Amino acid sequence: MKRLMQVTAGVVLVLCGAVAVLAEDAQPRAYIIAPLNGAQVTSPVTIKFGLQNMGVAPAGVERANTGHHHLLIDVAQLPALDKPVPTDEYHRHFGGGQTETRIELTPGIHRLQLLLGDHNHVPHQPPVMSEVITIEVQQ
Repeated sequence: MKRLMQVTAGVVLVLCGAVAVLAEDAQPRAYIIAPLNGAQVTSPVTIKFGLQNMGVAPAGVERANTGHHHLLIDVAQLPALDKPVPTDEYHRHFGGGQTETRIELTPGIHRLQLLLGDHNHVPHQPPVMSEVITIEVQQ
């Protein structure tokens, strides 16, 4: 009986660990599919956006568990996460629900990051964003 309780306790611990891993894996995640971190590219650069455990919807469409991409280019600091993402050459909006773009970048090193916004361009809480990647645009 004691052995059965030990085995049962072990199985419960393993299952609890599996549930924790599944819950962690279910967290939304934005990522840049292409180009790869460290890539050497030429301009215009094709950038492909990825998103897991959420859907893409255009700006202005309020739908649970969805958002649209914002591409941050050479941004040293994230924008305010409780306000709409600014619109300028460093914060590109893809409010149509686009998941790919071609952009002109000057030769040199550039930092790229995705930040998902809700129907009003405000980042989700907690923020859904990619890792920063660095690319080199060659002449």
